Amino acid sequence: MRAQLERERGEWRELEREFRELQETHKVYRQKLEEVTSLQTACSSSIQRQKKTLRDLKHCLQRPRATPEEFALIEQISAQIKERQNAFFDMEAYLPKKNGLYLNLVLGNVNVTLLSNQAKFAYKDEYEKFKLYLTIILLLGAVTCRFILHYRVTDEVFNFLLVWYYCTLTIRESILISNGSRIKGWWVSHHYVSTFLSGVMLTWPDGLMYQMFRSQFLAFSIFQSCVQFLQYYYQRGCLYRLRALGERNHLDLTVEGFQSWMWRGLTFLLPFLFCGHFWQLYNAITLFGLSRHKECKEWQVCVLAFTFLLLFLGNFLTTLKVVHTKLQKNKDKMKKL
Repeated sequence: MRAQLERERGEWRELEREFRELQETHKVYRQKLEEVTSLQTACSSSIQRQKKTLRDLKHCLQRPRATPEEFALIEQISAQIKERQNAFFDMEAYLPKKNGLYLNLVLGNVNVTLLSNQAKFAYKDEYEKFKLYLTIILLLGAVTCRFILHYRVTDEVFNFLLVWYYCTLTIRESILISNGSRIKGWWVSHHYVSTFLSGVMLTWPDGLMYQMFRSQFLAFSIFQSCVQFLQYYYQRGCLYRLRALGERNHLDLTVEGFQSWMWRGLTFLLPFLFCGHFWQLYNAITLFGLSRHKECKEWQVCVLAFTFLLLFLGNFLTTLKVVHTKLQKNKDKMKKL
């Protein structure tokens, strides 16, 4: 009994020693955290001052008349300003920043900046896995609703899953953008429009108009999920190669659509992309036709028609623009050779 008591007393002394070490470590941690916060504030202030000075300098360099020597100097300074702006972008990826309007509405004024590369990459990879897994689930859900379960309640579950999926993507992408991801343009707006479309589909009451469009929409969802699945693996391969060569940022995403850096081996994928775009146009035309039906009383029909038309125009024109730009660059390279 006495030996056991001595052993327990020894364990308690060891526990006390570890607790004192923990207190000291935590004290040092808080001091370092305050130092980091102070350095973050200093860096942010300095970057803002530099940006303002560069804007003023850039404005002064816009001279309508300049000698050849002055023009060469202006070109050199302009190139250096552009490099400095890229450096600021990389620096700000590791500094806290104010959230955009969307993140403020969803999360409030919460700091979503990830301070280490490891945390950024882990969050980005988790985002990619989430998108892949949900694409597979949505594919199975669309197949089930189209061929097995012909019930309104299962359609509602599927549409609700679409709304949740696109809402989650918009939030996660906004966080990635705050941490240095360069996704921009239509590919950002695309998910917001898709969220709205899925929400309207969710509110569309069962009836003749809904049943007339149901099969076409589910077939489109199946095709879209298959294309997104192909895109994910194709784009992941492109991104992996370019990262290995140091030509792409490690926070670049395998976003929907077609990016300017995806070109080699794209022959098999472009027809599927354009087919999906024109299917969106076909959906819009079908819905516009249904809106003129004498039995049509739902506002969702017209709204969905315009939304599908917007998706078609955004996807088609953006893809066409990127293809044209890439072809033009290839022509210029051939001329130089």
